[in-house]
Amino acid sequence: MSFTAPEHLNSDCRIRYSEDKGKGVYASQKIQRNTVIEISPVLFVGIPEYEQHGSFDALDHHTYKWKDGRTAVALGLGSLFKHSNTPNVSYTLDPQTDSIRYETARDICPDEELCIFYDHKVWFDPVGEAIPAIDPEPQAGCEGLSTIGNDDIDEEMPLNTDNPDEIVHELYLPFKILKPSPEEEDQNSIRTVLAWVVDVPEPRHLATLLKWLKSYGLDDPNLGHLKRIRKQDDTTTLLLSIGPTPPQLPVELELASPFQIPVPSSPALTLTSLSLKSAFWPTFYAPKRKGEIETWSCGRVAWAREAMEVVITEALRSQSEGELPISAFMPASYGDGDDKKSAVSHDTRTSTSHPLRHAVLNLIRQVANLDLGHPNSSSENGSHYLLTGKTVFLSHEPCVMCSMALLHSRVKQIFYLNPMSRTGGCGGATCLPIVHGVNHRFEIFVWKQTLSKLAINEVLDA
Repeated sequence: MSFTAPEHLNSDCRIRYSEDKGKGVYASQKIQRNTVIEISPVLFVGIPEYEQHGSFDALDHHTYKWKDGRTAVALGLGSLFKHSNTPNVSYTLDPQTDSIRYETARDICPDEELCIFYDHKVWFDPVGEAIPAIDPEPQAGCEGLSTIGNDDIDEEMPLNTDNPDEIVHELYLPFKILKPSPEEEDQNSIRTVLAWVVDVPEPRHLATLLKWLKSYGLDDPNLGHLKRIRKQDDTTTLLLSIGPTPPQLPVELELASPFQIPVPSSPALTLTSLSLKSAFWPTFYAPKRKGEIETWSCGRVAWAREAMEVVITEALRSQSEGELPISAFMPASYGDGDDKKSAVSHDTRTSTSHPLRHAVLNLIRQVANLDLGHPNSSSENGSHYLLTGKTVFLSHEPCVMCSMALLHSRVKQIFYLNPMSRTGGCGGATCLPIVHGVNHRFEIFVWKQTLSKLAINEVLDA
């Protein structure tokens, strides 16, 4: 049976059919990167309809999880974009207009298929794509400390020096933000709130109760990550509300009194978390965290590159002096800020025979001395060494001790070049900024390194 693809009003895109992949979206002409190619309005599927029909329907494979946990069906081209492990189109959920905005992530050639990224856990093998091989973890040096060299600076994407305010798409940034493993991965760590629920003996009353909830303003978005109905054995239970007192139920239904139970306070970010949270109450799976990714301008990316070049240069100098090639740099703040202080340091454990002379600790001590005005002074309360609002660039992921020092110094964000899987405190052995009980959190960025040419005979990363 032959298939004739329908025409589409967007001159950049057309619909095409292939035997192995079905309908897809293709470029009808050359499209420049950062071009909006589609804005798809969405329809939301109600909770009862989704629970009864949606999750078993073929349409479910083309739905999107909204930020509050609801299920959305994209109209227009939105449900026709195929998945790719290397997508050339990114998309943004817009809760203000209930739509999805699709934008090219790079320059697109004519007749090239336009693809998005579904998820890391797709239920199929993408047609026509090789599965990327995972490189073994580098083991250069003691404790897996990777080496560095000037070739580590990513030079693949030229920046627009004529317009430093132009935004760089996240796919082309020379670094990536580290997204630590989600919390709530064991039964004891699941965060809950008390919610009012009621058993509903007659399932035919559910529709009436759902309408009643909405009419009385109990359709609380704070409960959007939870399913309204739980069916357990022969008992059907309805989620009502959170609050100190239960709502007054319709008297004509003759229901039993509401009671309180603990329910998860947030959606499930992983399948493990989904299983654990659903043991309390049926929870939606929403693997993407809320919040927009911070935008980076060409000028700011250039500032970060220059800072990482300083780190590389300092590490090379450190090695030439017989020290470990580990360095840290705090540049002056980007933009027109008043804080123009900067400091650079490297590891001095070899020359001082002191186990605490790590590059990060040396940097913090140097910043404290900058504030005090002379190198041998000390602060009465220690407040002068704080890195509040500052960015620190590192040749290597800081160890646990240095990570705690950065946290205690109130650093805003760090960038590091080489991960340390065995001893790192910012994503390697552990991730201190997300540990329960710490009173400060900071952003972690990992530079997209290339080659490492600097040889290290012996490295102590303790």
